Amino acid sequence: MINAIGLVEFASIAQGIDGCDIMLKTANVELLVAKTICPGKYIVLVAGDTSAVQQSVAAGVELGAETVVDQFVIPNVHSTIIPAISCANVVPEIKAIGIIETFSVASLIEAADKAVKTGEVDPLRLHLAFGIGGKSYTIVTGEVAAVKSAVEAGSAVAADKGLLVRKVVIPRPHQQLIESLL
Repeated sequence: MINAIGLVEFASIAQGIDGCDIMLKTANVELLVAKTICPGKYIVLVAGDTSAVQQSVAAGVELGAETVVDQFVIPNVHSTIIPAISCANVVPEIKAIGIIETFSVASLIEAADKAVKTGEVDPLRLHLAFGIGGKSYTIVTGEVAAVKSAVEAGSAVAADKGLLVRKVVIPRPHQQLIESLL
């Protein structure tokens, strides 16, 4: 049963590939993402039951040692997070939008999970460092107050790690902007 996700972000591609192998061999987890990201880093995202994900991530972190940029385990991950990583969330109506931008993939996914658990918001997407210099961002939508609350809570997670780039809330985004984001 998938109720948790875990990620290790490596500064070395070679070490990341080796880390992926050990993570998959250590525990019964499902590989969601294993790929290079900018600028020359490698991420491994796994899912499964909480204890298996914890064991898998611990093995990756131990093997990766000084090449580990960031890592997390999120037990009880919000059901909208995994589809948002694949840009597969269907959101019926775009209201206010909030953006959280971070310096790492791990801090962004943690921030997005906290945001959607805090306010009644839907994630539109999680963009994970592909083609944007290693930074990541999420966009959430909902009523203005809910978006503000969610962005504050999510941003605090990244800020606590020193990895928050910027947070923005747009109360009434222009229709053309919305179309460009989808």
